[in-house]
Amino acid sequence: MLAGRAASEASDLPIVSGLTGHLGTMIKPTKTRRQLHQELEEQIRQYLDNGGQVSEVPRGLSGRMDASGPLVALFEGSSHEDRTPLPDVVAAIEARKKPTLLLKPKKPKPRKKVILDDFGQPLRWEWVED
Repeated sequence: MLAGRAASEASDLPIVSGLTGHLGTMIKPTKTRRQLHQELEEQIRQYLDNGGQVSEVPRGLSGRMDASGPLVALFEGSSHEDRTPLPDVVAAIEARKKPTLLLKPKKPKPRKKVILDDFGQPLRWEWVED
């Protein structure tokens, strides 16, 4: 009965061509990995069918002019020139931080001490605080 009722109620609702989320905004359906893989394979096939070529690059080949030398800096100038020292600002920020609690001196933990008799045989254990 419930299934029949749900079907009849569903037929009364308008058919929407997309998924809607909160506040009625459209949500794009997410693609699975398989769908993404198929799309990529299709795009590659179309590229090759239209005369596109894929050139193979040997392993270890670099795009830099002088691959044996060090990497060249992309940015010119030094950033250290433009910096302004702000020790007073840093000190003010550090002062606003929550003060650290002073640690109480820890009491030494009690330890077990063996009590020996006159012949060096253990008699008992006692807890001793140093």
